[in-house]
Amino acid sequence: MAKNDILLKVGTYAFIIGIIIALLVGIVHASTMEAAIDDPDDAEKQENIFFKTENGGMAAWALAVIGGIIGILAVIGRGTITAKETPGFLLAGIGLLVMGSVFGWIQLQYQMTPWIGSLLVGISVSLSIFVAPAVGILAIKAIWDMGKDV
Repeated sequence: MAKNDILLKVGTYAFIIGIIIALLVGIVHASTMEAAIDDPDDAEKQENIFFKTENGGMAAWALAVIGGIIGILAVIGRGTITAKETPGFLLAGIGLLVMGSVFGWIQLQYQMTPWIGSLLVGISVSLSIFVAPAVGILAIKAIWDMGKDV
């Protein structure tokens, strides 16, 4: 098996695993947000929102590391994101990052209906944590490529 095939498989599996973990973490985050929303006067529940806990921090780090691996593999040309797909991935990643922020703001301001708002926030924030390192790495590469051609 060629080296390219192994790295391509690593990139593919990392992407699939990252999305699955992000979805599961988003659901857990949504459930902890719901508990905090149900009892806003309980300071312990407010501090127990998933990403503020040790397990939530570890999950966020895992998502960020997997996203970084995907970004690095894409930069060296061995990942699932090809040079042709990079502009589309960057645009979709920016949209996802904005979506996470907007849903979080809407949830804080308007307290969307139970579970729908929390699920939107939890899943979009988790996906944002996963995609952000890859978007950052590919954006730096895109800027570098544009700058070196000048």
